[in-house]
Amino acid sequence: MSSYKELLAQREKLEKQIEEAKAREYAEVLDEIKQKMADYGITLAELGGGRAGGKNAKANRSRASVAPKYRDPESGATWSGRGKPPRWIAGQDRERFLIEK
Repeated sequence: MSSYKELLAQREKLEKQIEEAKAREYAEVLDEIKQKMADYGITLAELGGGRAGGKNAKANRSRASVAPKYRDPESGATWSGRGKPPRWIAGQDRERFLIEK
């Protein structure tokens, strides 16, 4: 039976081999994908425009606008009632700012 240190050494050797095989195959797969995209005229936008779950994933989605629920009678500024309240309504009774429908 192998000792703990021998097994760790084997694992390190295998991890290195795995990394090298992945890097080699990655380049091949990437070239194949690029070639197929060129052959069929596929664009990045058709694939989702980039990396899924990246920083801009939320920014790429359109947001539905929310109708204003409150109006400042002095300035005419409105607020939907979502997010941080603006100064003109913060700490006040919101009932008097409601927009009547």
